[in-house]
Order: sequence, then C-alpha cells, then structure tokens
Amino acid sequence: MKVQIGIVGDFRAEFEPHGVTNCFIEHAAACSGVEVASSWLGTDKVSDKALEQFDALWIAPGSPYRSVEGALTAIRFARENGLPLGGACAGFQHVVLEYARNVLGFSDAAHAEYHPPAGSRLVLDRLACVVAGKKMPIKLAPQSLVAKIYARTHIVERYYCSFGLNPEYRHRLGDLRVSGWDGSDEARVVELPSHSYYLATLFVPHSAPSSPHPLAIAFLKAAFQRVTAH
Repeated sequence: MKVQIGIVGDFRAEFEPHGVTNCFIEHAAACSGVEVASSWLGTDKVSDKALEQFDALWIAPGSPYRSVEGALTAIRFARENGLPLGGACAGFQHVVLEYARNVLGFSDAAHAEYHPPAGSRLVLDRLACVVAGKKMPIKLAPQSLVAKIYARTHIVERYYCSFGLNPEYRHRLGDLRVSGWDGSDEARVVELPSHSYYLATLFVPHSAPSSPHPLAIAFLKAAFQRVTAH
C-alpha cells in the first residue's frame, strides 16, 4: 500500500531547504519499509480537490509563499480532516498563523514578512536574534510528542529562517502547544496533542541515507497508520 505525501510549497531547485526536504522524506521512506509517493503542490495550486489525493501533508520552507491563503487552506484541511501534518521553518510560521486566525479567532493575525496593515496582530515577527545558518540547542517539553519522537529532551538542529512566533503570543495559542524552545524561551516547536501527528518546527530537520530523521520516520508512520485505518 502506497502512502501519498503532499509537500506544500513553491519548489525551487536552487533553494537548499527544498532539497533537504525531499531528502527528509526519501531517506525515511527508504529505511522505514513504507512505500511512499511524494509530490510538491504549489501554494497557488491548493484546493480541496488537489488536497484530497494525499494521506499526509508537509508544509515546506521557503516563504514568502506565492499564496498565503493556499498554504493556510492546506493546513486547515489537514487539521480539520485529521491528516498527519508536519512543517518546517515557514511551515511552522503558517501553522501558527492558520491556528490564530481560524481557531483562536484572531482574524487580523498577521505575519511580519508580508507587510501587514497597521493595527493587525503580529503573531509572527522577525526573530530577536539571527538564527539563519546556525545550529542551535533546543529544549523539548517532557511527555510531548516531539520529545517522544526524539526520545530525549535536548536536541541541536539547523535554521534557515528569520521569522518566528512573537513572544507576546507564547502563552496565547490555546491547544496549539509550544513543545520546544531555545535558551531565551522563544518557541521553536509547536504541536497539537489532539492529532496523531500535527507538529511544526522553526528549524529545518536534516537527514542522511544511513540516518533518517526521527521526525520523518514518525510522520510517515502516522500517514501509514491513517491509510491502513481507512
């Protein structure tokens, strides 16, 4: 049984995180024994019909997206239909933005990268410290999904982004739990405990053929379990 993975983002071959994302899926598939077919879906091509072909969605790095609404539609589709959903970098940012708008009711929630109008809620803002290009330590909440996947509570991962959760909203996300943070207590991982796999990271997870990333293994496992359950 083949698992269909949709990677939502605007693919550019020259953009390193996109190649890293492909490898992230491919290395896990090769080592997990799960037969996987993955394909990219441009944010400006998102529709419910296009999303229905997938068993799980990964929201890719690479903002600003061609269509913010397309990315948010994909995230909402996964959240409301129980699809396993993961994301990295811009994926993290837009998972937070979708939840703020559609669940918390912050209709004016905005992302600073998109030049929001005056008076809107900057839920996503420029990071206080530059992390792009760096590998940095992260602490994970004990008993969280992400800690269980890594089987530890301290990790080191690599970043590409310049935007993240505005610290003012660190404790205002309702059921969307901040489950990983840096030494300054800034959010680096969010997850939704009510889903089998609904997890996004501000860092971009890297893998190698001989060492698939644990987040990818867990993501494909959740997708496979959903397929077999249906």
